[in-house]
Amino acid sequence: MEENTFINVSKDMMSFIEKSPTAFQVTANFMDLLDDAGFVRLNEMDRWHLISGGKYYVTRNDSSIIAFRMPAAEGFINYQIAAAHSDSPSFKVKENPELTPDKNYVSLNVEKYGGMLMAPWFDRPLSVAGRAIVREGAVLKPVLVNVDRDLCIIPNLAIHMNREANTGLNYNAQKDMIPLIGETESKGLFDSIIADAAQTDKESVISSDLFLYNRQAGTIWGADNEFISAPRLDDVMCAYSCMNALIDSDESNQESVAVCAVFDNEEVGSSTKQGADSTFLSDVLMRIAACAGKDNEDYIRACAGSFMLSADNAHAVHPNYQEKADPTNRPHMNKGIVIKYNANQKYTTDAVSAAIFKEICTRAGVPTQEFANRSDIPGGSTLGNIANCHVSMNTVDIGLAQLAMHSPYETAGIMDTEYMIKAVKEFFETAIVTNSNGTFTLE
Repeated sequence: MEENTFINVSKDMMSFIEKSPTAFQVTANFMDLLDDAGFVRLNEMDRWHLISGGKYYVTRNDSSIIAFRMPAAEGFINYQIAAAHSDSPSFKVKENPELTPDKNYVSLNVEKYGGMLMAPWFDRPLSVAGRAIVREGAVLKPVLVNVDRDLCIIPNLAIHMNREANTGLNYNAQKDMIPLIGETESKGLFDSIIADAAQTDKESVISSDLFLYNRQAGTIWGADNEFISAPRLDDVMCAYSCMNALIDSDESNQESVAVCAVFDNEEVGSSTKQGADSTFLSDVLMRIAACAGKDNEDYIRACAGSFMLSADNAHAVHPNYQEKADPTNRPHMNKGIVIKYNANQKYTTDAVSAAIFKEICTRAGVPTQEFANRSDIPGGSTLGNIANCHVSMNTVDIGLAQLAMHSPYETAGIMDTEYMIKAVKEFFETAIVTNSNGTFTLE
């Protein structure tokens, strides 16, 4: 692999992120990639007619998407699934959003979405994106919205007015994190700005799901261009890698349905109709089985022999806080895909799933490393164990090492997107066969 491959893949991934300020745009841009690759769009309300070798995708809520490819040979024995999430921590714009803190300013009333680092949101050019519901005659139509210009800023309080600013602060989301959007003369303009972005008039905008996003573009940096920084690396970096791996993979695995699932709302617990804690994945897998002529017992048998990659970024060892990392499981950027472990099952990895994934990465020529939290520092969870409550299968939690997770501007390694694409592509192309004697064969 040439160094320029790493750079080009990272640039493409950051370009995708720049075009995808919210989960709605992530999903729409994946749809464009899949359309270009010959995948056929399905609708959950229609009857499905799937053919051997066919490539398909379906969305839910405009913010989650599942794409899959049927094997060309008749029948299949299992599903091989790579899953990630489309959302990132942000601030959601409330209904009736305009605030007038005094006679000279107009601000936006927002609330936290997900667990975030709040301090890095200050003093950055921000804008608003998401989805609006527009009335067209008797029809209510969802329309993507992106105010593609610098629209607002959350201004810091000057050091002269808060001498304790550098000694630690507790931020109040309702007071400290309110973005300034204009002066008093701008009052009432926000609804018109959103309507313009939706290419309609403000009377036709019935409701909306809108979020703040950081306008700063991604960049490659470092003494030897080792690092990338961009908004929303967690988890668009993994989602982008998994979807491109599905698109790029060949049909050498004739035993499995190759599936890429990208869920919304992981950052707030996944318990929505479009989250990993919904029926979305199980609904799709059951319908695939039914279209292939399988009955309910056949479906259960296929799931029992299936395998999932739960792909969500991981914490790299921080150069200034090395003591925060586990003594022996210490992942670094550019050192390969991270396999995540947790005794309390915040992550799904066990000996079986770790061994199978390590074999896949060896075949792909991709290095792996391990992550575990310090035993006295609880960590977060991800979508793998949640999805397993609905569709139970061997699952490994993996990710790419990064710094500043849940900041509006995060840092990762230049090599790692390419590593993830290669490993997941190999995963889709390799049949993982579960034998009746409890052994596994990679074909």
